[in-house]
Amino acid sequence: MVTAKVWVLKKHFEGFPKTSDFDLKKIELPNLKDGGKWKLLLESVFLSVDPYMRPYSRRDMKEGDIMIGTQVARIIESKNSAFTVGAFVVARGGWRAHFISDGKDLQLLPSSWPESLPKSLALGTVGMPGLTAYFGLLEVCRMKPGETVLVNAAAGAVGSVVGQLAKIGGCKVVGCAGSDEKVAYLKKIGFDEAFNYKTVTSLDEALRKASPDGYDCFFDNVGGEFASIAVNQMKKYGRIAVCGAISQYNDSVPQKGSYVQVPMIFKELRMEGFIVTRWNNRREEGLKALLKWVMEGKVKYHEHVTEGFENMPAAFIGMLKGENLGKAIVKV
Repeated sequence: MVTAKVWVLKKHFEGFPKTSDFDLKKIELPNLKDGGKWKLLLESVFLSVDPYMRPYSRRDMKEGDIMIGTQVARIIESKNSAFTVGAFVVARGGWRAHFISDGKDLQLLPSSWPESLPKSLALGTVGMPGLTAYFGLLEVCRMKPGETVLVNAAAGAVGSVVGQLAKIGGCKVVGCAGSDEKVAYLKKIGFDEAFNYKTVTSLDEALRKASPDGYDCFFDNVGGEFASIAVNQMKKYGRIAVCGAISQYNDSVPQKGSYVQVPMIFKELRMEGFIVTRWNNRREEGLKALLKWVMEGKVKYHEHVTEGFENMPAAFIGMLKGENLGKAIVKV
């Protein structure tokens, strides 16, 4: 019998999450049995912390539930012939150091995964965030060569991939981030223009300077004031992909924003919210393309790694504060 460490939601977040909102517990896992429901015992190797966990915890969880989340895990015991001991999978097991599974929701890492690539990329650039960028640009923004693409939170797990895919697609790319270090990184990975939204005197002027002719596509990870200002900089028939709203997730009182109807009407814009699971039937297509571009050096990656399962809450809170450059990962 294995004793598993898990993080539970002790108290629903009020405003910004605190470490006291979480509780580290130990639970006993049942032994695997031939013919039983549980076929696999796994140990987490890398765990993901993502912005979606903040609003989804309120919507989908009760106090006392194990925190939601995804990990790359290693199979350490198997009674399922489809999964061999030692194989690596992506699982939605929540914040658990060990867990058992019937195998139905596990996704094996692609057989073509090179030894030279960290397996944690399956939680980032070659995982859910990368797929979000891929389908958001191709299916929602419908970018075309020669267009100008705006990305906020551009140094994050999704935004950094969005910018690079837009460059592969022949677009001009403008990104904004919250530190000079992040802006330097954006320029290093090929963004045409980048600026620190925290230090500019006027966001409106900064956006106008970066692209005087406006923007064809806007990939919005932030929402709030930024989106309210950016919508006025869109070109006629522009497309806006609403992927996230991290500027609003921790508000205890909802923001009162400006109204977007006038620019939406006069510029004939299309704004569409999306969740990447819409394209689950094309997941393999997206992963194959992303892995190929990473191996070719066309898509670069950066990971912000926190060591230790005991530091899951700190890593989550730090990510919500924007402390990460690239994908925030916890290494067990």
